[in-house]
Amino acid sequence: MIGVIADDLTGANATGVRLTKQGFKTATVVRDAPLPEKNRYDAICIDTDSRYSPVNVCKQRVKSAINKFKEQDVSIFCKRIDSTVRGHFGYEIDAMLDELGDESIAIVCPSFPKSGRVTTGGYLLVEGVPLQETDVARDPIKPLTESYVPNIIQSQSIYPVEHIPLSTVLEGAESIAKKIKNLSDRGIRIISIDAVTDEEIDEIAKAMTSIGNKRFVPCDPGPLTASYCRDYTQQQVTPGKILVTVGSATAMTGRQLEYLYSKTQITPIIVAAEKLATFNGRWEEEIQRSVDEALKMVQTNDLIVITTYHPGAKRVNLKEKAIVENSSEDALAKRITDGLAKISRKLIEQSPHKIEGCFSSGGDVTASICAVSGASGIHLDDEVIPLAAYGQFIGGHFDGISVVTKGGLVGDKKAIYDCVQLLKNKLSQYRKEKNV
Repeated sequence: MIGVIADDLTGANATGVRLTKQGFKTATVVRDAPLPEKNRYDAICIDTDSRYSPVNVCKQRVKSAINKFKEQDVSIFCKRIDSTVRGHFGYEIDAMLDELGDESIAIVCPSFPKSGRVTTGGYLLVEGVPLQETDVARDPIKPLTESYVPNIIQSQSIYPVEHIPLSTVLEGAESIAKKIKNLSDRGIRIISIDAVTDEEIDEIAKAMTSIGNKRFVPCDPGPLTASYCRDYTQQQVTPGKILVTVGSATAMTGRQLEYLYSKTQITPIIVAAEKLATFNGRWEEEIQRSVDEALKMVQTNDLIVITTYHPGAKRVNLKEKAIVENSSEDALAKRITDGLAKISRKLIEQSPHKIEGCFSSGGDVTASICAVSGASGIHLDDEVIPLAAYGQFIGGHFDGISVVTKGGLVGDKKAIYDCVQLLKNKLSQYRKEKNV
């Protein structure tokens, strides 16, 4: 279970929503209210209402919240901090570290790129402006006249604060993890880390989950907490097999697939669209070749990507093919999507390892998968990103299998990766609940 401590209600809700988007069932609880029954939620955000309270009051409320979480068997403790680092967050981090023991380490990352908050060189910038030059500097209750995050923390904390620069973050998770290990071995328990993009925050989270002998406390406005909780939870549960089927040939889809490959180190199974755009025997031959390749790959990979997209490949001239095949362009286009759907069905049916989730990109591909599998529809549960839905197949050979569907021209370069990550998290939560 995940426990988030926030110093105000809107902040608690903001982090809670990000956890919800990762597939965690989340609730916010106001100060002094009882927590919900155990196992009712995956994540609880407690509002301590302490942003402008006296320091001793802040620390006491944080300790009280941690004790409540311990009674709920919380395994991940998180500190929600304001995106402009207002309040007594340094003192509150100290209180958390004191309560959680010597092996706990606070990873502080105030960056919230989608809200214009980034940190570089240790300095927090708001829409490109140093924090001390923004309206926050004129806060009537507690003005901030410092932009260097390690100094802001150190002014409130009894623990030494160290900083990991953007140059290390840009080298990826392995370099970040190495630096965190070096600092923790020196006894450093509060580490401030730069980040200017969501991708960099994901790398920080990946680094944290790769270090197994420490209890990390993400301290941030929400993005790091959501990414770390997702990765940590997936690590604790045996991963399920996921099938990704992509038929779109757009440049956007290509960028999304390349991003997915770079993040997962997956080699896709490339299906020759030319051989599927036909009514002769090559259709079945290409399907069987692709299925055979997929069955080998599923032995060692948890993510299988089947696609007709290949960078640099010429698009099939359906107009010319239609003349040769004595058919129509629409019929040949459907032959391609039906071929991808049949490969998907055969893999799911023949795989020695259960395929627990599917992702499909392109409305035509999704429709073919439903038709070829005999599904009558999709039970809808959630929106992953705009125009991408999560649910389960209804009926047929895929009955009950979780699926995320997305339009071919939907989303930025991270879209497919984000959809797959949410699907993984949904499956992890399900397996955890069912103890499988």
